[in-house]
Amino acid sequence: MTKEEKIQELLSRGVVDLIVKDNLIKKLKSGKKLRIKFGVDPTGPKIHLGRASTMRRLKKFQELGHQVVLIVGDFTAQIGDASDKDKERPMLTYEKVKENMKNYLPQLGKIFDIEKAEIHYNSEWLGKLDYFDICRQADNFSVAQILDRENFSKRYKNGERISLRELLYPLMQGYDSVAIKADIELGGSDQLFNVLAGRTLQKAYGQEPQDVITFELMDGTDGRKMSTSWGNVILITDHPNDIYGKIMSMKDEMIIQYFKLATDVDLKEIAQMEKDLKNEKINPRDLKMRLAREIISIYYSEKEALSAEKNFKTVFQKKSIPDDIEEFVFSEKELNLIDLLVKTKLCLSKSEARRVIEQGGVKIDNKQIKDINFILKLSKKGNILQKGKRFFAKIKRK
Repeated sequence: MTKEEKIQELLSRGVVDLIVKDNLIKKLKSGKKLRIKFGVDPTGPKIHLGRASTMRRLKKFQELGHQVVLIVGDFTAQIGDASDKDKERPMLTYEKVKENMKNYLPQLGKIFDIEKAEIHYNSEWLGKLDYFDICRQADNFSVAQILDRENFSKRYKNGERISLRELLYPLMQGYDSVAIKADIELGGSDQLFNVLAGRTLQKAYGQEPQDVITFELMDGTDGRKMSTSWGNVILITDHPNDIYGKIMSMKDEMIIQYFKLATDVDLKEIAQMEKDLKNEKINPRDLKMRLAREIISIYYSEKEALSAEKNFKTVFQKKSIPDDIEEFVFSEKELNLIDLLVKTKLCLSKSEARRVIEQGGVKIDNKQIKDINFILKLSKKGNILQKGKRFFAKIKRK
């Protein structure tokens, strides 16, 4: 792909807003090494495909020779961005944010070259601002401008509380652009107001305003926007078997969006897929299988993608038990089924185990168990414990 084609794809694939388009094209063709800003608030410990879909553009900018400037929002994560929220987001403690950041950089390293990126934590500058600085920044915005945002507007009309803290968040994100002298900022389409705040504040501080590219938001496994708080996510750290299974179980209508936002498959080929799907010339299942392989190969390897596919075929298509299930050995002669599900990590809590049993999602040796008080007598030969369609554990007595 030529440099011209790479630029064209950057400004089109999944893009919602280009501000200012002519200036962006001019900058990208100038040969100047640009400072590409991307901010991420560690409000949770793991990164999902939706977040990663925008971050993956950073790698494309790196390939074109530009400087990626990553802002880890250790300060702003405590405040909380309300851009996509229909109710007030609680403040996080610094201890919680710090805990979330523990494994953030290794995850980001799966998406772009973290070694070549310039990394900043925005507490470096936001923690030093005084009241006068904040008032100086706030003077560039009106209350009407901020309340005009769709989610704030709805909450205001419904008489729901909007804290002043939430109204100040765009100023903080905007000042990040001033602090690192950004040339271009990337973000999801729900971030438009915040990234435009960067342009406003850069002008106020005598800097050339950054240009802006926003991208389409990715749907979660239930069809809503992918969000950790809704639990409809595919994490980039999920086991390959889990990623494969989640993709195979999603709605057919989501296939094209996932190819476009979560893979590097050529856009012309994706357009042909869309036509073939519409004209029923291709089985959606086959496209999902390829999609799963593409995504797993990005975050793991092609070998692990093929292994996950083999596992899926074994469990779902052949209706059999995979060979590589984890084995657990207990000293007890018998155990309650709820305890077994938690001890084997098939369920994270007793309440989840109880719910799954009652819903008929648990089997022992392929026999469904719906009694939450069921006691299993453990044998040295072993039993196969199954949760749902794709989670297994072998349990034995010493």
